[in-house]
Amino acid sequence: MRVLRLSHSAVVTAWRARDRLIRAHDIDLRLLSAKVWDEGGRNVTLTPHPGEQVTGVATRGKHPALFVYDPRPVWRELRRPLDVIDIHEEPFALATAEVLLLRRLARQPAPYVLYSAQNLDKRYPVPFRWLERWALRHAAAVQVCNAEAGRIVERKGFPGRSTLLGLGIDTSQFTPRPDHRPTTGEICVGYAGRFESHKGVGVLLEALALEPRLHLQLAGAGPSEARLRTQAAELGIEPRITWRGSLSGAALADFYREIDVLAVPSLTTPSWIEQFGRVAVEAMACGTPVVASASGALPDVVGDGGLLVPEADPHALAEALVRAGTEPEHGRLSAAATARGVHYDWRQIAADQVEMYRRMLHEPLATGERRVHVVLVAYGSPDLVDRALAPLVGFDITVVDNSSRTDIAEVAARHGAAYVDPDRNGGFGAGVNVALGRPDVAGADVLLLNPDAVISPAEVHILHTHLLADPDLASVAPAQHDADGSPSRVAWPLPSPGRSVLEAVGLGRLGPQNTYVIGAIMLLRAEALAQVGGFDERFFLYAEETDWAVRAAHLGWRHVLVSEVDALHIGAATSGNSDVREAHFHASQEIYQRKHFGATGWQVARWAQIAGAAARGVVLSGERGAQARGRARRYLRGPLAVRAAIVRTSDRSESTT
Repeated sequence: MRVLRLSHSAVVTAWRARDRLIRAHDIDLRLLSAKVWDEGGRNVTLTPHPGEQVTGVATRGKHPALFVYDPRPVWRELRRPLDVIDIHEEPFALATAEVLLLRRLARQPAPYVLYSAQNLDKRYPVPFRWLERWALRHAAAVQVCNAEAGRIVERKGFPGRSTLLGLGIDTSQFTPRPDHRPTTGEICVGYAGRFESHKGVGVLLEALALEPRLHLQLAGAGPSEARLRTQAAELGIEPRITWRGSLSGAALADFYREIDVLAVPSLTTPSWIEQFGRVAVEAMACGTPVVASASGALPDVVGDGGLLVPEADPHALAEALVRAGTEPEHGRLSAAATARGVHYDWRQIAADQVEMYRRMLHEPLATGERRVHVVLVAYGSPDLVDRALAPLVGFDITVVDNSSRTDIAEVAARHGAAYVDPDRNGGFGAGVNVALGRPDVAGADVLLLNPDAVISPAEVHILHTHLLADPDLASVAPAQHDADGSPSRVAWPLPSPGRSVLEAVGLGRLGPQNTYVIGAIMLLRAEALAQVGGFDERFFLYAEETDWAVRAAHLGWRHVLVSEVDALHIGAATSGNSDVREAHFHASQEIYQRKHFGATGWQVARWAQIAGAAARGVVLSGERGAQARGRARRYLRGPLAVRAAIVRTSDRSESTT
């Protein structure tokens, strides 16, 4: 695999450990980094190891989001044959836009991955907002260092599931000192990092003043140092503070081993929140417990390797520092911290990154026999559930019961299926996601089966054979017929505002014919699920498979109808209220159009529906004309508003019966 990786922060020698270890996985990785970059308030010059494949590139601009690379070396690398382009820059950054523009000019087809640490949901000014959305919508992967950043990039347009990879450390350097134990008297607290107001060192000094057993070692520098020294003098705690200056490498590791507990008292501001907290990981790898404020990513990073306190609360901070620095709590936390630190070893980070590259290229998850796991989401109708499961002897099956009924549980048990009660009816997509999150489903190709559908094992085998024959197929579905033998339409073109306009004027067959298959009986590929993720739970009913299909298409996957299999599907057999069903259908269309095409795209699609329905309402007579006029009125009012009103009415009706 040939990978081009660009990262201005790779100027730091220690942070290139990831790249060296990625190459050990038989990856031909070429790295471009800044020649010189300001890291932690000081200029760092790129100093490659002998034979290291890293090229320093001149940069213009100093802000991580507002700089560009010298385009000439980037252009030369993009003209080479590549399999993956790894852009370790934020989606909204100018450098990202520059690389993607050069990629297009070079006609480089390799998919690209972006990086994001941004866990504040910011709305950037134009053109950065446009650049961010375009970059995310066309990316094959996005690597994030905290979970909230992943949720943000997915909400902003990345079609797949983000990949959470922490910032790594060298665990051969950051190792615990086994003979270190805190004394019963003084507790040595450490802080490592920049001296800036949002880092909360002032709160730490206040905590020190509250608890005389605490002594503080400060390793760092920054613009707030003079103010902090003045504060320490005013609080009368100077004799209990040692100012160590900036430390790095082996000296920093020794620092962590010398202290009893590390404090990370970060403060969230309107424009900043803790994105990871590398010092916490380094300290934990050295066996040192951490006391951190519950800011940003720190709770996820620290886990059971330390204690969390509210932000800007010196009393809580002082109490937690004493607790973490005193036995027996110190010993328990130290052991947990050591175990947790190992998870951030560069070797593990590099291995996970290679797996991300393989997902981008649709490589198989594993060799050997592929298995199919059947997922059925039920809402009542035990007789239908029984009929759907009866033919599938020998398959692993999970039944997610949105109705929480004992008779559904009994049917599942009779067929040897795992029964899951999510304790709520979150809709079809949410039910599927519950099943996908189960360990026994992970890694399997998943057959989604409606309770009102029936398919035989032989037909499942044919579907599976078709799915595995083409490595770019995300889903397959059989032809379907209803109870009286009439064929049902299974393959549909992916919706868009433009298609809505074409269909309104009767020219739908002239538009793009990229299709997806409906989810009543649909077999999903494990690799596609790993890259795309589960269903969007904003779709309570209908269009959830449409949304999943279009996200998969953005990531290079396709969907196919297998016409040689013809299965039974009795449409809407599990839903008795046609008004509610219709309301959910059209509301999901609004959610879909807004999500993928924005407010403007939705208005285009909406008015196309209104115009087309109004025209049919004039031309058609009888029931069909009345239905068309009803649809026009629905879209004039807005499908989401109509659904809200109908669901409220339905709920009131059910509560009085």
